[in-house]
Amino acid sequence: MARPKLPLVLSPLQKQELTQLVKAPSTPQKMARRGQIVLLAAAGLDNTAIARRAGTSAVSVGQWRQRFLDSGMAGLHERPRSGRKKSISADKLDAIVTRVVQPPKGRKRWSCRRMAREVGVSKDTVARVWRTNDLKPHLRRVFKVSQDPNFEPKFWDVIGLYLDPPICSVVLCCDEKSQCQALERTQPGLPLGQGHIRTQTHDYYRHGTSTLFAALDYLRGKVFAQQLPRHRHQEWLKFLRYLDQQIEGHLDVHLIADNYATHKHAKVKAWLTKHPRFQMHFTPTSASWMNLVERFFGELTQDVILPGSFASVRELTDAIAKHLAEHNLKPKRYVWRADGQTILNKINRARQALAHEPAIDKDISATPH
Repeated sequence: MARPKLPLVLSPLQKQELTQLVKAPSTPQKMARRGQIVLLAAAGLDNTAIARRAGTSAVSVGQWRQRFLDSGMAGLHERPRSGRKKSISADKLDAIVTRVVQPPKGRKRWSCRRMAREVGVSKDTVARVWRTNDLKPHLRRVFKVSQDPNFEPKFWDVIGLYLDPPICSVVLCCDEKSQCQALERTQPGLPLGQGHIRTQTHDYYRHGTSTLFAALDYLRGKVFAQQLPRHRHQEWLKFLRYLDQQIEGHLDVHLIADNYATHKHAKVKAWLTKHPRFQMHFTPTSASWMNLVERFFGELTQDVILPGSFASVRELTDAIAKHLAEHNLKPKRYVWRADGQTILNKINRARQALAHEPAIDKDISATPH
């Protein structure tokens, strides 16, 4: 004979909540079944009949009937479970996280396997812990914070030209892309095709270099350029004379350039004195990222120079000239949109961090980022 069941009586509020739970289309199936069990039990059905109606077992019906009697609506939810027992001690976990910034002797960084051997766990455990804590010792980001004592005046001078260009004038972002190498790959690579990527040999023949002098018109996007064999003050003067011929005489010319000695040579200064419509604006030292012509140089490098194979300097200069001509047919502006004060605050925070932290990995070459 079955054991008698305790009577299950629902209050009006409980009955309303259970009915809504069962009928709501967003209710998970298991929760809807538990609500149905309780409603049928309150209607006086025994466990066997409820099991047939709900499509479950009588044991399960008895479990959820009792859970509701003990805890009410809260009893229909899953109870917290202990989960899998931790397989790594707190000391080992702490060592994996804290020692990642303390490279082993004679090394610059930890690897998963080396850390695993040191702590006494598997490499997968180390990788999982690092991933959970967003630790990436294998990655490195190069940077250079300008220490120019006149950083802020130069910074706002250049930013001012971008944000509020003077009327009746041309703003030119100028620089040299020196030592463009004419590299010829030793073997022809496979072209890009379905199922495989383009290939290129790692070795090459050197056929010489060329220097590209470029001035990006900030407002129109056009690039004025000359390709010359060297990048001395003589070539810079030749490029300035070329700009003087190309730009209408009634316009002032504002040149944004870096602090390369060629740009400040005595003969260059003398020429600028004789041509007062040319005004130089120098970016802060180690802040060439402010010069938007660098953005154009980046595209030129990725699209033409790096993927190319050139049997002579002439082939290289022809490829660059073709790219320049195509660009100037439909010039595209590079618009400065960053907030100057936000950048300045970030740089000041970096300086404060450098002032309080010891230098690490001094052998790493740092470049503007």
